[in-house]
Amino acid sequence: SLSMCTRLSSSTVTVGAAEVAGSLPPATLSPTGHVVVAVCLGFIGTFGFLSNLLVLALFCRYRALRTPMNLLLVSISVSDLMVSVLGTPFSFAASTRGRWLIGRAGCVWYGFINACLGIVSLISLAVLSYERYCTMISPTLANSRNFRPALGGICFSWLYSIAWTVPPLLGWSKYGPEGPGTTCSVDWKTQTPNNVSYIVCLFTFCLVLPFSIILYSYSKLISVSSVVTRHREQRVLLMVVTMVICYLVCWLPYGVAALLSTFGPRDVLPPEASITPSLLAKFSTVVNPFIYIFMNKQVSRASCGPRGQGFPMSGVLLHNQCSFSLLFYSFYFVLFLIILGLLLMEILNALTDMNNVVLHLIINI
Repeated sequence: SLSMCTRLSSSTVTVGAAEVAGSLPPATLSPTGHVVVAVCLGFIGTFGFLSNLLVLALFCRYRALRTPMNLLLVSISVSDLMVSVLGTPFSFAASTRGRWLIGRAGCVWYGFINACLGIVSLISLAVLSYERYCTMISPTLANSRNFRPALGGICFSWLYSIAWTVPPLLGWSKYGPEGPGTTCSVDWKTQTPNNVSYIVCLFTFCLVLPFSIILYSYSKLISVSSVVTRHREQRVLLMVVTMVICYLVCWLPYGVAALLSTFGPRDVLPPEASITPSLLAKFSTVVNPFIYIFMNKQVSRASCGPRGQGFPMSGVLLHNQCSFSLLFYSFYFVLFLIILGLLLMEILNALTDMNNVVLHLIINI
């Protein structure tokens, strides 16, 4: 009876995914795998929303934080918050039911929103790194209150992202289900000239080019830092470099998995291996606020400064706000690592099953 229910649930997942994709249904996760993914997504969505909302509240509350560079950080935080509101809840609901719930139109919308907001964050990091380079080599720019360049960079980031995520809506590639069929993104698997050409351009202009700008800016900053030794600028540089490294850790596995799906043999990745990079990519919405709060000296001074300058709560000033926040973030980071470990166990079990199948085929031959 239990095995029959499991097979029925699995067949429902594949049929639902096939209806969304209009093609062969993808392999799906086990019921336990869907539960683990749902827990991860619920965790990421909840804390991504709360932490990014906290960042925006800090920038609204404290006038000292409203600088041109911090305005770029606000843009990244807004995009992360939008992912937590407009994207993660739908993939969470799909994982709890084991299938995509809002049809093909919803899948296309979800894929477009997540791709657009992810590229916004990446381009914003490139703009941020170049802005750091400009302020490091020109002290007058570092102390400027001119918001026009920052606003121009923000507008460019959003328009550039829209320009590269609209083409799949118009016929150059398409959006469809990915992994076990409970999330949607660019169609990585269809190996047609139309689809492959878009993916090559997407990786070139939305991944390689921005990171080339980032590497160029930081290489120049390293050479300039021996001449310019301002402590404040070095702290800001450390924060931005850490942000980029964390972004790479979150997004590089997703990029590798997407390239394997595009240029490798069909179904080269099991469902467990394909959903893990997607979760890491979504986890970037939680990592970024952590960097803003604990590595930005301006934010730390404003939100958890000396006694008497913290947040008022029930008549008591929370001068230990930073310690509480650090424990808070450490707790949910460790929790995420535990859940990720469970997901990796699912991957190992799937790979073991694949090896057993291959061994059985070899013996029969």
